Amino acid sequence: MMRLQGRFLVALKTTHTQMDTTVNDIHTLAELRQFIHQTLCVKENLLADQFTMTDVRLTRGSGPCGRRFYLRGPRNVRLAAIWSAGQNVVYLYDARRPRYAKLRLTNGLAPQEQARAA
Repeated sequence: MMRLQGRFLVALKTTHTQMDTTVNDIHTLAELRQFIHQTLCVKENLLADQFTMTDVRLTRGSGPCGRRFYLRGPRNVRLAAIWSAGQNVVYLYDARRPRYAKLRLTNGLAPQEQARAA
């Protein structure tokens, strides 16, 4: 089962829980940022052009392992996402902090993008 979210095609996996979905068409860090920003804004009905998102590199030991994305909305609404580079998975967290989705990126980032992102 597929659905369109913005310009990204998202496939819902029927064999897993509702939290698990698969995302196609993300090949660069810029596309990953855009997708996460759009997804977080949709969750809380925010206008994407009104709220900016920041991200920081995550490290494990001495090496990079992913990125943390953070969006601050009105009324102290804080949304977050974690991208795990090794698993190529994005975990999305809503304003109350529970994880509401786990997205698998099927294609992964290009090798040069992966090195720059993580």
